[in-house]
Amino acid sequence: MSDLSTQAVQAGNTPGTAKKIVVIGGGFAGVNFAQGVAKNKNYQVTLVDKNNYNYFPPLLYQVSTSFLEPSSISYPFRKLFRKDNIRFRMGEPVKIDPDKQTVYLKDGELSYDYLVFASGAKTNFFGNQNIEKNAIPMKSIDDGLRMRNAMLETVERATITQDPAERKKLLTVVVAGGGPTGVEVSGMLAEMKKYIFKKDYPELINQPGAIYIIDGSPNLLGAMSEKTHQEAYKVLTALGVKVKLNLHVNDYVDGRIMLSNGEVIESNTLIWAAGIIANTFEGIPATSLGAGKRMITNEHNKVIGVDNIYAIGDASIQTTDEAYPKGHPQIAQVAIQQGKTLAANFIAIAKGQQLKTFKYFDKGDMAIIGRNNAVVDLFKHKVHFSGIIALFMWLFIHLISLVNYRNKLRTLYNWAVSYISRDQSFRMIFKSGI
Repeated sequence: MSDLSTQAVQAGNTPGTAKKIVVIGGGFAGVNFAQGVAKNKNYQVTLVDKNNYNYFPPLLYQVSTSFLEPSSISYPFRKLFRKDNIRFRMGEPVKIDPDKQTVYLKDGELSYDYLVFASGAKTNFFGNQNIEKNAIPMKSIDDGLRMRNAMLETVERATITQDPAERKKLLTVVVAGGGPTGVEVSGMLAEMKKYIFKKDYPELINQPGAIYIIDGSPNLLGAMSEKTHQEAYKVLTALGVKVKLNLHVNDYVDGRIMLSNGEVIESNTLIWAAGIIANTFEGIPATSLGAGKRMITNEHNKVIGVDNIYAIGDASIQTTDEAYPKGHPQIAQVAIQQGKTLAANFIAIAKGQQLKTFKYFDKGDMAIIGRNNAVVDLFKHKVHFSGIIALFMWLFIHLISLVNYRNKLRTLYNWAVSYISRDQSFRMIFKSGI
């Protein structure tokens, strides 16, 4: 069977013979693609995800730091797709057979006419097993809850220890990675230490301990503008965060974090926000994978070397966009735009129309740093905002990006409470017992 680009000049699908599309992954790319193509009767869409819910990764750090509850940033797929012609299958793909056009899951299999990978990425520990075993990643709801529990348990231990060195170690947090996630979680932790400790943990007032953020580049928020670099550094240092640049975390053993310059930080908490790598699947040829294990795609997001398989979002690396010869950044806007463009192309093929080449439109970058500060770069860094104006821009964009009105209203309420009171009531340790 030929790919979309050659079918586009042919007639649409034969009536009554809906093509089966299997979508792997229900993040920004997968949901936007599935909803964009589902109402076309030429296709039958099945979305596969290992979780039964969609969630909003840019606000995950607020779950991790107890300022939002998980349900504020997540929503069940089956309820999300009630009004769409989308079937949901909870499952985890383990193998693909391109010749048989079959996806094998841990608990079954699905056949397809077209397969769309929107499978995202996972935390990249760069092969360091000690860091993978001991650090806290920041990629999923499970990671967020793990971090919340671990942080709260650590602080509780600090209130009862009689050993000053142990208390300092418990109250020292190291964040590896100076991108948006690392900066935002560092700022939130600094705000908690400044305003919440004196309310909830009087035993820890004026006790030693520090928050570090470490990055291998010369700037925080390296992909953003020079003004943003300076603003992020200024705000975080004013909050008491110790910023260490041009350094890497080399190892983490027995509560000792080793840096690339030989320095050792004693800490019970290493939060890992230092990189991601695409999820991979048996059956996809190694020759179809590029940098970061991302699937190499053409201008229509078709994976090279295989038929009828497409990749969008973090799973894809596309070098045909002249403005991004090394591939697009692995951010939400790329995933959303690729999902919508590929959906439009599938509808075009059903109508026998020409396809649209994907071109990424950069709407800008933003990050929040503490309670009253954010940074926003627009129009390829030509326009910069910071402070309270940028904060409201950040709040508005993130609020409207949530998947439904229930999430929007709940998050807005929680933000209002947090802003007015400098506090929240979600600092509870829940354990599954598993």
